[in-house]
Amino acid sequence: MELLQLQYFLAVARLEHMTEAARSLHVTQSSLSKTIQRLEEDLGVPLFDRTGRKLRLNEFGSRFLRRAERALFELEQGKQEISDLSSPEHGTIELAVTNASTLPNILREFRKKHPHIQFHVQMLTTQEMDTLLHRGEVDFCLSSPPIHGDDIECQIVFIDPILVAVQKGHRLANQSSVSLTELKDEWFVGVKRGYSTRDLVDSVCKSAGFAPKYVYEGNEPARLSTLVEAGIGIGFIPSTAMNSREHIQYLKLEEHELVREIALLRHRSRYISRAALEFREVVVEYFKSLSSGNQLQ
Repeated sequence: MELLQLQYFLAVARLEHMTEAARSLHVTQSSLSKTIQRLEEDLGVPLFDRTGRKLRLNEFGSRFLRRAERALFELEQGKQEISDLSSPEHGTIELAVTNASTLPNILREFRKKHPHIQFHVQMLTTQEMDTLLHRGEVDFCLSSPPIHGDDIECQIVFIDPILVAVQKGHRLANQSSVSLTELKDEWFVGVKRGYSTRDLVDSVCKSAGFAPKYVYEGNEPARLSTLVEAGIGIGFIPSTAMNSREHIQYLKLEEHELVREIALLRHRSRYISRAALEFREVVVEYFKSLSSGNQLQ
């Protein structure tokens, strides 16, 4: 059994399509197919049920996948540990976030201390993040809501109030706070259902006796402030996404506590480099400064 066979098997198992797996691996489909066939011959059983070019893991394949993922995970951890020992001031930190509003400030602070450490950042849904976490493919995740699991280390780093954002000049803009009932006839801009903030907002509004009317629903939380500023609608925006340069008034919500938890996550078994340890310290200190009302410059 060869390492290449395991790497090819993982790609096919995850995509369940020979053509797409070959494209992702930058190899020919015939080469990939022959490699998988040799692996199955070595094991003495088929790993997939085949329908044309579409494959689906059978029971043998599902059981072998768990072992193969663990084996390749341990090899990758060994590679990272050696790299950290030989060149601690270089390397790449793998990050995933559900929202990037706080990331520029955090990365800027870390870069001051470690200018040669690189980052690879992915913006993911909670479900996508959960998959990468359990595979051990990222050093850290910044997620809202938190993700819990026996193999996941979850540290709540910030309780983020969600505010009502209105355009300056809006009828509510001269207020510092607002009740939910004052918003029932407004038009809203927001993210689509399935985003944790959207689901939380809809639930709280429902408890107040109305369903928000959305004039815009999207996949980019960062776009909402621009739409509010343009007068398209009002929106619920976390305090960490506020921008003082915008022509927007942010109002606190009366009577209802509307907050989201931001968590720093990592797989307990993933090797944590010295740079990653210091990155965690920067994240914790950054959110501590937000809690005390003093953002890092």
